[in-house]
Amino acid sequence: MSTRPLEWGFGSGQTCWRRLERWQQADVFDQFHHRIVLGELNAAGELDWSRACADGSHIRAKKGVPTPVRRRSTGARRAADTT
Repeated sequence: MSTRPLEWGFGSGQTCWRRLERWQQADVFDQFHHRIVLGELNAAGELDWSRACADGSHIRAKKGVPTPVRRRSTGARRAADTT
C-alpha cells in the first residue's frame, strides 16, 4: 500500500501541507471536534458531563500584575542642579 498523497489522488506533498496549514489557520479541526464529534456524542447520550473539567492550557497566561498608570505630579519640583 502506498503512503504518498499523489498516488492517492490528493496532489503533491507540498499541496497537502498547504491545505493542512490553511485548515489549521481556519480552525477547521477545533470546529470539527466541537460541532461534529462532541455534538454527535452528546446527542447520543454518550458524554458524561458530570466528569467534565475545564482546561485552560490553550489560553495565554498574563505575565505578571498590570502596572498602575503613572500620574503626572502637580506638585512643585526642585530644579535640577546644573553646577
